[in-house]
Amino acid sequence: MKRRDFTALAAAGLLPTAHAQSDKTLKVLVGFPPGGSIDIVSRVLAEKMKDDLKLNIVIENRAGAGGRVAADLLKASPADGSVVMITPIVVPVLAPLVFSKLNYNPATDFAPVGHVCNFNFALSVPASLPVKNVAEFVTWLKANPQKANFGSPAPGSLPHFFGEMLSRDAKADMVHVPFAGGSALMNALMGGQVSAGIDVLLEALEAHKSGKVRILAISGDKRSAVLPDVPTFKESGFPNIVASGWFAMYAPAKTPAASIEAINRALNKALTHPEVLDRFGKLALEAGGGSAADLTRLEQASTARWAPVVKATGFRAD
Repeated sequence: MKRRDFTALAAAGLLPTAHAQSDKTLKVLVGFPPGGSIDIVSRVLAEKMKDDLKLNIVIENRAGAGGRVAADLLKASPADGSVVMITPIVVPVLAPLVFSKLNYNPATDFAPVGHVCNFNFALSVPASLPVKNVAEFVTWLKANPQKANFGSPAPGSLPHFFGEMLSRDAKADMVHVPFAGGSALMNALMGGQVSAGIDVLLEALEAHKSGKVRILAISGDKRSAVLPDVPTFKESGFPNIVASGWFAMYAPAKTPAASIEAINRALNKALTHPEVLDRFGKLALEAGGGSAADLTRLEQASTARWAPVVKATGFRAD
């Protein structure tokens, strides 16, 4: 173990015994059920980080309220470096924009640890729709205003707001049609019940590859390695339609800096591991990394990006 890691872990009270693996545990809260992408990401990272930290790492799935149940638990957890949470952008950025009241305040109740990964959104259309790219789709929408709509996996979700962003920028006046999850949206899209669907790239990937839907563009600033032939919106003539989501790790506020630094180093090391990168790639995720301060800047930039979009829709979740 590097001397600085030894010092940090000693300060945090997380050093192993002289004889074996530490009997201390790092609990990772995940606010979603087992089997989803964020759960898989958490378990893959935990497997690599436990060796570096010389700690037992336990994933605790506390699903509910779009990740807010886990956030409440993190707030109430001891600030001693024994608990962290891996969560999507929804919890620290989107929830404060759409809920009038929350039980937590990300700025005062959470301590940033590190940026885990990014994910893109995809615009998909039924395979039967006679369009091959975003420009053709916008032309079709304007020629068929009664069919100008898009589906998302939930009202108030990032795909919902990304669709609103596209609707305004393309001057297409699309009506939002919310569904109860990505699977319901994809079934409706394949059945031609909506003219377009916007969701995370992974949800549409298999249907696109099987020819049941057509992904016209993705939301990132560069093409995805899993779909190198599909352009970005920027490449498609819509330079303002650039956005992505992310997962990140947080600790309770007032967690000692030494604990955060040690966990951050283990996280960054895990994010370079070939096995981790391979699993991320299969989930259409791009590895993150960087310092806790970098995560704070990412959170601030994301809030600045989405706040005007949410405000323009007038949407409230409560």
